[in-house]
Amino acid sequence: MTGAVHVQRWTAFADHPDAGNPAGVVVGDALPDDATMLRVAAEVGYSETAFLAPVDGADGTWDVRYVSPGGEVPFCGHATIASGVALREADPGLARALLRTRRVGEVALDLGEVDGAPLATLTSPPAHGTPLADDDLRALLGLFGLGRGDLDDTLPLEVAHAGADHPVLPLAARATLAAMDYRFDDLRDLCAARGWTTVALVHRAGAATWHARNAFPVGGVVEDPATGAAAAALGGLLRRHGLLPDDGRVIVHQGDDMGRPSRLLVDATGSGGVRVSGTAVRIPT
Repeated sequence: MTGAVHVQRWTAFADHPDAGNPAGVVVGDALPDDATMLRVAAEVGYSETAFLAPVDGADGTWDVRYVSPGGEVPFCGHATIASGVALREADPGLARALLRTRRVGEVALDLGEVDGAPLATLTSPPAHGTPLADDDLRALLGLFGLGRGDLDDTLPLEVAHAGADHPVLPLAARATLAAMDYRFDDLRDLCAARGWTTVALVHRAGAATWHARNAFPVGGVVEDPATGAAAAALGGLLRRHGLLPDDGRVIVHQGDDMGRPSRLLVDATGSGGVRVSGTAVRIPT
């Protein structure tokens, strides 16, 4: 199917193959050409496939590109977590790796174990955000069939960034999140025009507990079951607005409404990048 390119299939932010967010991982001596990466990503069919190649003269550093069936994206959290676990599987002594992206700088990965399972922790690019424009808010509400009364008006409305841009719509009711639906083609066009990677709909269940769903039409898929980049962006948003719990850590539950439960551990202490941790397991082929 993919010629000489060997694709590993992993699912991230989960401890069994039927949960989490699947990602392709390709580790080679050199990165394939653009056309090959796009073809492979489309054939794999996951929301992203990460392509990695070692950087000459920089031990522990890899060039990485993230490609969805719809095209390249600047940063992808779940494929980064899957890549980290894949690298550690190939080299069990590997404790740290550095991924060199094309557009958002370097992403550090700390690698270890938790309860006997492999654990990867990424540190995102620096987190920042901008207010969500009123016109964009109206457009998003219309595309999702929502009204302003569906929003949690105690939370900010932002386009949050921690490697990629994600408008964040905070919903007052968990049931509204569970019923998420949207006009795929129209949202894809809006996201492409604005440079948004996903649209994150979130619900605050408690100071340290959040539920999320992420629409990803620009990637050619309806929804991501786990979105590490959006979780990092959410962590940055919470930090900016003083909404973190005392220890600066939250857990994001995602994928439950898709039947692929995922757990993303977010640590937004300090400044700069946000740390997102998760396990990953191979998908049998």
